[in-house]
Amino acid sequence: MKLNQLKSEFEAIGINVAGMTYDDPKFITDFTQSSEIGFPLLRDVERAHVEAWGIRNEEYGEGTFAFGIPHPGVVLVSPEGEILAKFANPGYRSRPDWDSVLDEVRSAVGAN
Repeated sequence: MKLNQLKSEFEAIGINVAGMTYDDPKFITDFTQSSEIGFPLLRDVERAHVEAWGIRNEEYGEGTFAFGIPHPGVVLVSPEGEILAKFANPGYRSRPDWDSVLDEVRSAVGAN
């Protein structure tokens, strides 16, 4: 997982890393342990954050197996809960360019 590899770069500019999924808590625990993820993986109950952040993948309508799944991406949230930057690619196969994400995050937090 690329985010796990870049965790130290985010921390160097003062950013804490966490992941979010709507999966079952047992799956989250098993995945975290088997993948050796070095950051918390949070559960988005009822997909509240996916909806609030506007990153729901619209390809899947209500009643489909994947309804509520987000576009893959990154959201930079301030300690006060303000969204400072959002990177979410349409679909589910592509991910944001990590060099661009790091550059924009550095800019958003005033890091060099």
